[in-house]
Amino acid sequence: MSADPKRFDAPRRLRPLDVWPSLKIIFAGTPEFARQCLEALLRSRHKVIRVLTRPDQPAGRGLTSVASPVKELALERGIAVTAPVSLKDAGLQQQLSGDRPDIIVVAAYGLMLPRPVLDIPKWGAVNVHASLLPRWRGAAPVQRALLAGDRETGISIMQMDEGLDTGPVLLQQTMPIRDDDTAGTVRERLAELGGRLVVQTLDALEAGIAPTATPQKAEGATYASKFEKREARVDWGAPAVLVDRCVRASNPSPGAFARLHGVAIKIWRCAVTSGGGAPGEILDATPRGIVVACGEGAIEATELQRAGGKRLKAAEFLRGFHLTRGERFEN
Repeated sequence: MSADPKRFDAPRRLRPLDVWPSLKIIFAGTPEFARQCLEALLRSRHKVIRVLTRPDQPAGRGLTSVASPVKELALERGIAVTAPVSLKDAGLQQQLSGDRPDIIVVAAYGLMLPRPVLDIPKWGAVNVHASLLPRWRGAAPVQRALLAGDRETGISIMQMDEGLDTGPVLLQQTMPIRDDDTAGTVRERLAELGGRLVVQTLDALEAGIAPTATPQKAEGATYASKFEKREARVDWGAPAVLVDRCVRASNPSPGAFARLHGVAIKIWRCAVTSGGGAPGEILDATPRGIVVACGEGAIEATELQRAGGKRLKAAEFLRGFHLTRGERFEN
């Protein structure tokens, strides 16, 4: 074992399977991606002793307080839940220390872990990050990868330090991005992969084979800033390929949107197609799709939603919202 037990950089003697103890885990996460990672841990032989998540948030027209997906799952399984505004409180840190965790596992939590928290477990903290670090450190790696036109992404299991996704990588696996992928479909596959890889990491650690901690290189590092709702507004002056990326990166939230005759319309699915005209001009409107000119080329929108309405295929949408050639979306 290495001199510092929180370093994952030295192989150790493999223990027989019948003497493997389970690791005691504090899990920190908030959205659906994190919920799926938590489910993988709960299916493993390791024990989740506490869940940290963000406080309940107001949602819907009535702004009703809603628990995070991670909190909902933890309560279903009878796991202690703590939802602090910050992890800097000394009392909270003392409570977490009293849990005597072996490791903290983080997945899309939303709060930074200060040094006193990182120092609590014997094995420190690991993060399930949805990108191929050092590319796309930060809050929105999936959306940024789609907007940039990346052909692949992946999961990085990273040993956490006080930086923003800057710690050494323990395990990494790539995953292709398909031409029709949305942020939702990419995130779903990454969540399954992340859950599998973090359990694999913990199993190896407890078996006595410490994963190699590979420092991240400075070159190739990019930052995935939070995806803002304003970025989901379609820029018809952009090339069609960029409009398509915007639509896919905005699905399922917040949804790419444009305005026509003052009415907000969300575009949930589209494809790049041929055609030319003034940016935002409707070139065709058939049951198959609505073809709209972009700065270069055109897109064919096949699933849309009028403000206050339901998501509909183009044929159904046109029954309730008549469109004709030559009409033009606001740009």
